[in-house]
Parts: sequence; structure tokens; C-alpha cells
Amino acid sequence: MADKLKTEENSQKEVDEDDDIEDIENVDESAKSKKKKKKRKKKKADGDGKKKKKNKKKKGGNGPVKQTTPPSIPISELFPNGNYPEGEVCEYPVVQDMRSAKDRMTDEEKKALEKAQYYLYEEVRQAAEAHRQTRQYMKSIIKPGMLMFDICETLEGISRKLINEKGLEAGLAFPTGCSLNYCAAHYTPNAGDKTVLNYEDVCKIDFGTHVNGHLVDCAFTLTFDNKYDELLKAVKDATNTGIREAGIDVRLCDIGAAIQEVMESYEVELDGKTYQVKSIRNLNGHSVSQYRIHAGKTVPIVKGGEATRMEEGEFYAIETFGSTGKGVVHDDMETSHYMKNFEAGNSAAVRVAKSKQLLQVINQNFGTLAFCRRWLDRIGQSKYLLSLKNLCDVGIIDPYPPLCDIKGSYTAQFEHTILLRPTCKEVLTRGDDY
Repeated sequence: MADKLKTEENSQKEVDEDDDIEDIENVDESAKSKKKKKKRKKKKADGDGKKKKKNKKKKGGNGPVKQTTPPSIPISELFPNGNYPEGEVCEYPVVQDMRSAKDRMTDEEKKALEKAQYYLYEEVRQAAEAHRQTRQYMKSIIKPGMLMFDICETLEGISRKLINEKGLEAGLAFPTGCSLNYCAAHYTPNAGDKTVLNYEDVCKIDFGTHVNGHLVDCAFTLTFDNKYDELLKAVKDATNTGIREAGIDVRLCDIGAAIQEVMESYEVELDGKTYQVKSIRNLNGHSVSQYRIHAGKTVPIVKGGEATRMEEGEFYAIETFGSTGKGVVHDDMETSHYMKNFEAGNSAAVRVAKSKQLLQVINQNFGTLAFCRRWLDRIGQSKYLLSLKNLCDVGIIDPYPPLCDIKGSYTAQFEHTILLRPTCKEVLTRGDDY
């Protein structure tokens, strides 16, 4: 019996050993599976990390921001480094008495002077780029049948976005001019104006933008009927002549004479009748300064002007107007443009409370920049016409009514802003279009 019990004990031991081995194997299996799970988790985590990195790379690798259609992204976001496109660079002309900008482009002293003005140049170039992109889009959408009111509102809305409007720090330099046919300048629709753009119309689009008061003033003429082509060609050629002749030490009267000679060398045939294109003698270009659209000097577009010379560092709006009429404009139609007199005081001469209140609104929103009645409507002003008239009567605000040649005539305009840099002349608003 003893032998039988021993055998059973031995067999029981074997069974227990087998169970132990099985348990050990199970533990090993469990440990291995845990390791595998950990590895899988680690791989997943690594993969997720790589994906995130890839996504980050994708986000950062999209390249420069592109403008939308219609334009809506501020120019400052399109050029985040603050280096805005330079305008057309031209050498200065040689004047008769040799007081020219000789060797200025290679003069180290002149280059140093330009570096000191870097921030000023970039601000006005930013304004110029906003103008270029706005006008290029507007040219693509303006069609006969549109209300002039809607054209101006659309243009100004886009321009405000591109310049990133911010009170008096950045915004529109003056109301959008959209003068038609015999009206040469200073027309923009007031509220309720239902004027429609027609196929036969000659439309002058004149608008400006600014950054910290450093502004550009630039205009072009739109037509849909090619019978006006010679009229537009004459005015564009005259404006480019004025730009070419302009420069440091150049006399303003000499520019006017050159412009008139080119302008009046053109003829245009309209409905079987031939007209000489005439320079509008009481309209002219002008110097521009900070927050001041007309800074004191005038650039005539006919001979016989002042012998005043252009000077280094000045900004000029070189604009010319051609007409099939008499070549003289007069005040006509309802006034829409207004501007605070740059030399006027604030409110000493104003005695009417509502007028004082309106002047405060004008000072806060427009300063010495031009504005229009639509803009007063836009900022919530109402029943202001008597107060506005009172401010005009006391000489604090100047009205700028539309300027017209004889009815039945056609007028055209082209304009660019130029900068007389120490080394060269820069046509700030030059674009591929004109």
C-alpha cells in the first residue's frame, strides 16, 4: 500500500508542476501582451505626434496670404514684413540751367537721406497698393445700368477693408468722385441720388487712401463706347508728360506748358463732328502733404503758370483734364464734397450749439481730410444741413461743388501721385492698368 500511495503522490506532484508551468506561461503571455499593447500605444502616440507635426507644417507651409475676390484682406496682412511694392522709379530730367538731380541715384548721401524716411515711404506705398487693388477690382465690375451711389459705396467698402480703416490713422483720403460727361470733378452722389451709369457716359473715378495722413490721390476714366478712345488717349498722354517733366528744381510753369502742348495735339471725332481736345485751364495738379490734399503749390495744365520750382521730398498729384467743350469749368449741381479749412481754428467763430456739435464730429472722424454727406449719414448724423451751412458761412468748412464744362461736352481725367525722393522720382500709384 505504501508503494501505491507514493505513486499517487508522485503523480499529484507532476500535476501541480504542470499547473505551475501553465501559470508561469500565462503570466509570461500576459506580460508579453501588455508589452505589445504598450508598444502599440507608443506607436499610435508617435504617429499622432507626427500627424500633428505634419499638420503644423501644412499650416505653416501654405505660403503668403492671397487676396480674395472681391478683395477683403488688408494690405498689411498681405505684406506682413512691412515692405510694400515700390512704385515706378524714374531718373530726374535734366533742366536747362543744369540744376538737375545729377548722379543722385548713386550719391551715398542721398541714399542715407532716403533710409531715414523709410517708414514714411512704406506708409504711402501701403496706401498706393490699396488703391491699385481696389481700382483693378472695380474696373472689372463697373457696368452700364449700375447706380452711381452703389458704385461709390462698393468701392469705398473695399477700400476701407484693404487700408484697414482705423479712425484718422488709416482710411479714405477723400470721397469717391464719379463725375460724368461734362462734369469734370467733385461729383459724388448724395443720399437719394438715382443717377445711373449709361453706355454712352464718360465716367471719372477719383479716390484716395491714406496711412497716418500720408495719402495718395489717383484717378482714371472709364468708357464703354470706343468712340471716346482718342479723348482718353490724349489725357493719359498729357498726364504721363507731366510726370515725365516733373522733378527737383523743375519750374511748375514748364510742366504746364508741356502738358498743354501734348493734350491739344489730339482730336476726337464724335457723331461726325471733330473736336480738339482742350486742357481745362482752371483745373490743375497740386502738392500733397500729411492730412492735406492741397498743400499749397499748383501744377498747371496750361502754359503761363507760376515759375515756382519743385523741391526734394515733396509729394505731388499730377492730374490732367481734357475736354471737348470750352476748356473751362464752373460750379454747378448740388454740393456733396466738403473739407475743413486747414488754416481755420476749431470753434471760436461758431455760436450755434448744433453747429459746434457737428464740427466736433467732423474733427473726430475726418480732421482736415475731405468728406461728403454720404459719410455723415454713414456715421449716424441726421438733420445736419443747416449746421453744415453755418460752418461753411463762418469759413471753418469749405464746400467743393461739382465742376462742369458746358453741357453736351465730354471731359476725361487721369492722375497719379509722385514722390520726389532724394535719389529719384517715384510714381507711387503706377500700376499695370495705367
